[in-house]
Amino acid sequence: MRFNKNNHTDDLELNFIPLIDVLLVIIIFLMVSTTFTKFSEIKVNLPTAEANPLNKKTLPINVTITAKGQYAINEVTLNSVTVEDIMSKLQELAKDNKDTPIIINADALTPHQSVINVMEGSRRAGLSKITFSTKIN
Repeated sequence: MRFNKNNHTDDLELNFIPLIDVLLVIIIFLMVSTTFTKFSEIKVNLPTAEANPLNKKTLPINVTITAKGQYAINEVTLNSVTVEDIMSKLQELAKDNKDTPIIINADALTPHQSVINVMEGSRRAGLSKITFSTKIN
């Protein structure tokens, strides 16, 4: 018995269109579900703070600094702007109460040194509760 083999040369066909469709769906899914993080060149670890309510018995001392470096403590302008003068005025207003808070209201264009002078005067006066007043947008 002799069997005739059909010598049909059928071309095998691979259909790539469904494969491309599946790959495109996977790529779109990955693009949508990926979160991108922004890496900055400078790493800054910001401090945290807790807001404590002010003691009603202790009134805060408001120190205002203008853009030109002029100081006013509780709305009274200081003629001299040395650290020692700031320290003596803060000690006078605190009246031996070391828990008196200092609120620094500095203009956005105030030189850093002016703010540092108030902080140094507060430290020398023994007043360690310092906060900064800001504007809410």
